[in-house]
Amino acid sequence: MHKLSTSKVVIHTMLGGMIAFNALAQKIPVNYDESKMPSYTLPDPLVLPNGKPIKSKEAWEKTGRPAVVKLFAENVYGINPFPGPIKITSEVKSVNENALGGKAVSKQITLRFPEISPTLTLNILLYLPKNKQKAPVFVSLNFMGNHTATHEKDVFVTENWVNSGFDKTFVNNRATDASRGIAERRWPMEAIIARGYAVATAYYGDLEADHTEGWKTGLRSVLTPEQREKWSAIGVWAWSMSRMADYLLQNESQIDKQKLIAVGHSRIGKATLWAGAEDPRFAIVISNDSGEGGAALSRRWIGETVEHLNTQFPHWFCANYKKYNNAVADLPVDQHELLGLIAPRPLYIASATKDTWADPKGEFLSAVEAEKVYQLYKKTGLGTDTMPMANHPVGQTIGYHLREGVHDILLYDWEQYMNFADKHFEIK
Repeated sequence: MHKLSTSKVVIHTMLGGMIAFNALAQKIPVNYDESKMPSYTLPDPLVLPNGKPIKSKEAWEKTGRPAVVKLFAENVYGINPFPGPIKITSEVKSVNENALGGKAVSKQITLRFPEISPTLTLNILLYLPKNKQKAPVFVSLNFMGNHTATHEKDVFVTENWVNSGFDKTFVNNRATDASRGIAERRWPMEAIIARGYAVATAYYGDLEADHTEGWKTGLRSVLTPEQREKWSAIGVWAWSMSRMADYLLQNESQIDKQKLIAVGHSRIGKATLWAGAEDPRFAIVISNDSGEGGAALSRRWIGETVEHLNTQFPHWFCANYKKYNNAVADLPVDQHELLGLIAPRPLYIASATKDTWADPKGEFLSAVEAEKVYQLYKKTGLGTDTMPMANHPVGQTIGYHLREGVHDILLYDWEQYMNFADKHFEIK
């Protein structure tokens, strides 16, 4: 996309494993120097494609927001072929009344979609506080199977395809009992339960394995070729989160139905933002280190680019997105507009100091620009355009922090998310 020479692409730590760029991706220039970044102009979320300005929240909801959603669906995340109510059957496979050393109740639930596929399932691991009060719930996908989020022996090991590069315990793209708890640092369940929150997680590979042919055994396998090209793996993962919400709202009496919180890290952070944009039932939306195609501005040439995404992970986004590999300035949207689609609901964006590939500054600036939409609702977003120092959260209806360290989601991040939710849910 650019002729400037920069440092070579190296193996990059993501999602708990080491993923090497393929040969084509290695040839794409990478820039980390702000002084070398070309100037760019962001599309205005409050101007319709026909040039008409949006001046009120009513106009935004009636005309502006649908127009922006349509542009993202057609050009980035894909068109959902299942937009209506989905028939779901659920089966509670196990209940542990003394989970986490007696601190929680855990359930394992299998969801099926009989009108779509007779074989596909989405498997939820749910932790509930034992106080029996209605609990807010974090809804999130995980990267390696529910069993990797905890060392508890009763949690089922996923039987679906897993990325063998993520951990040495995986054999021939299958998880083993030895992989139990390998991602536990990312899921501080006891700390979350202690704050009165529930957690629902499911393996993101249940409905589409994360590789170029993953669609063949997943949800997109039931589509026509045209429908499949118009949707994406990220679209499927976002859809999965909404089906988790369906189950929780319809079947779990201890869940506070007004307090569902969508949260996701890295590529699941991208899916989480899209899930939040498509599904207003998520009362708070949280993106952790989601970078390019997530919270970071696409028009900034820092770290990962649209071309990198579509070259290394061609299945993540819809086919149309590839048109902008070398023409990002022609993309009719940018990621600040995605963040604006969450308004007026609370939104939190997080970055890490050493995660330069995800462009922390681009994530922050995207949150700054999203405030224009929040102002239609007379809400203050970040309330600042000065990027904070590490470990100093800022913001009001939009929150942001820059954590010291690498691309990851850790206890510090979760603590900020719970603080943010406490504030907006008025939990004392």
